Amino acid sequence: MIVDNYIFTCGDINGIGPEISIKAINQIHSKEKYKFTLIIPKNVFEYYSEIVHVKFPFEISDSFSETNVNSGVVTILNIGFADLDIGKSTASSGLASYNAILKAYELINNKLGAAMITAPVSKTAWKLAGIEFTGHTDLLGDLTKINNYLMMFLSSRFKTALTTIHEPLEKVPALITLDRIKNVVKQVHSTSENDLKIKSPRIAVLGLNPHSGEEGHLGMEEINEIIPAIKELKEEGFNVEGPFVPDAFFGNKLQNKFDFTIGMYHDQVLIPFKLISFDEGVNYTAGLPIVRTSPDHGTAFDISRKLIANPNSLIESFNWGRQIVKNRNCSLS
Repeated sequence: MIVDNYIFTCGDINGIGPEISIKAINQIHSKEKYKFTLIIPKNVFEYYSEIVHVKFPFEISDSFSETNVNSGVVTILNIGFADLDIGKSTASSGLASYNAILKAYELINNKLGAAMITAPVSKTAWKLAGIEFTGHTDLLGDLTKINNYLMMFLSSRFKTALTTIHEPLEKVPALITLDRIKNVVKQVHSTSENDLKIKSPRIAVLGLNPHSGEEGHLGMEEINEIIPAIKELKEEGFNVEGPFVPDAFFGNKLQNKFDFTIGMYHDQVLIPFKLISFDEGVNYTAGLPIVRTSPDHGTAFDISRKLIANPNSLIESFNWGRQIVKNRNCSLS
C-alpha cells in the first residue's frame, strides 16, 4: 500500500523554492488530511522559518519511515547542511536541489510517498555541481528507466505538450519526425484518458514554420513529417487535427476548442501558456510510473530576497498531483 504522503522538494535553495514551499504548505495543510513532507537542508528550513511564518506543526527528521506518518505533523526531511547564497546559482544550491529529488524518488519508489511536488531548480547550478541532467524531466526519466516521457503543462484554461523540450532552436527541425509526432500524440491521448480522465481527447498539432510552411515555400517539415503523421494518426482513430498556423491558432483562441495543443518547441507554446495561466500553470511529467508536478515558473533569483513570491502555482501543482494520484487509483480499482 502506498502511503498517502505528498512530498515537496525545496528546489534551488537560493531561489524562491523554500519560500513558496512553506507558503504552499501553510495554505493547504489545514484544509487537507494528507501527510506532507518537505525535503530540504535543515539549516535552510531554519533560516526561512524565521522570516516566513510557519503555520503548520512540524518535526525535523534525518530519515523517513512509516513511523513518521502522522496526518497532523509535517515532516521536514533533512538532507544535510547546504551553504546559502541567496539570489545566485551555486554548486551547493544545485547539489541540494538534486539530492532533494533523489530522496523524494527514493521515498516514492519505496511506497512511502504518493507524489512529488517539486520547486524550481537551476540548470546553471546543476552544471556548477557537475550534474549531467538538464532538469527534473530527464533526471526522472533516467531514474525510472523510462524513455517515453513527455513534458506537459496543465491549467484549467489551457493544456499543452512539447514535441521537443529543452533544445536549441537550431536542433529542433531535425527532431521533428513522423515517428516522434505520432509518439507524442499517443502519449497525450493515453495520459489524457488515464491520468486526467479526458475521454477521446481532441488534440491540436501546431506547425513548425511560419504559416506552417506555406505549402513548402517556408519549410518542408510540415509536408514531409507533420502532415503524414497526422494522416496516419487519424487513420488509427485518434481525434487529432493540424498542422495549425501557430500565430493564427492562438490569435483566434482555437486552443479553447481542443483538450490539448501540441507544440513543436518550447517557447512556441510556453509563451501563450504563461500568458494565459502564469499563476496557476503546472508542469507535469507524463508517462512515468510516478507522479511528479511542478510550478510552470523558474527559480526567480531576482525576487528571492524580497519574500513576495506567489505560491499559487505550487499549490496548483499539489492539486493536480493529488487528482492524478486519485485518477490512477480509480483506474486500478
